[in-house]
Amino acid sequence: LLLVFVSFYYVIFSPRQTRAIYRYFRHHRHNPVIQSLINTYRNYFVFGQTIIDKVAITAGLEHKYTYEFDGIDHIRQLAKDNSAGILISAHVGNFEVSQYFMGEFDKQIHLVTTDEEQRAIKSYLSSIMATPKTGFIVVKDDLSHVFAINQVIEKKEMICFTGDRFVDGSKTLTAELLGQPARFPAGPFLISSRLSTPVLFVYVMRERNRHYHLYARKAVFNHRDAQALLQAFTQSIEQILAKYPLQWFNYYDFWKA
Repeated sequence: LLLVFVSFYYVIFSPRQTRAIYRYFRHHRHNPVIQSLINTYRNYFVFGQTIIDKVAITAGLEHKYTYEFDGIDHIRQLAKDNSAGILISAHVGNFEVSQYFMGEFDKQIHLVTTDEEQRAIKSYLSSIMATPKTGFIVVKDDLSHVFAINQVIEKKEMICFTGDRFVDGSKTLTAELLGQPARFPAGPFLISSRLSTPVLFVYVMRERNRHYHLYARKAVFNHRDAQALLQAFTQSIEQILAKYPLQWFNYYDFWKA
């Protein structure tokens, strides 16, 4: 019940974020005006639910949730081949709980992050876990993160990038998303396309009744073709958002960034 009022609070008192989400529904999902307004509120509400779920699952209440797998065979193949893997996700759904889908795999996930606020949340969640299952690699100006990524690959563990946000001044690539061009961080796609390592697009989406659905899709692209990898990524996001339009959690004007 509290989440109802908290969501209204953010709709009213976070005007920049609210405008960005409204534009997403109105101009990119082509919802009518009233429906766009309603969905903007619903988006905040669902985002709040994912945060609550994240804390609950990480604190040991994962048994209160149910889980469904779609494409898990791709991840099982990595384990069978004793191969490293690269996962690329986005700020949709609740990817940070994905580690609880992968209990059967003896591979640590290392999340590459540039977002200080999100990093602080991840560090907090990691601190309350008895045995942290996720490592963190912070992108730095001295490129030391590249060496850290190579070390993870050599250990045959998993690297995870969020492929939809970049730092001002960093190199970007452009691709179409939901009918309009947008900029994406070049790093995840340049690095992933040059390594001889399988690349999967992975999303963890919230459904009703505390149910989560993991989707894993194998990326198909030519070696060293970062642009083709990016285009495959944007197509996968569009497919996910077609089914879960409320779970787009980029609270800024994504297409004008």
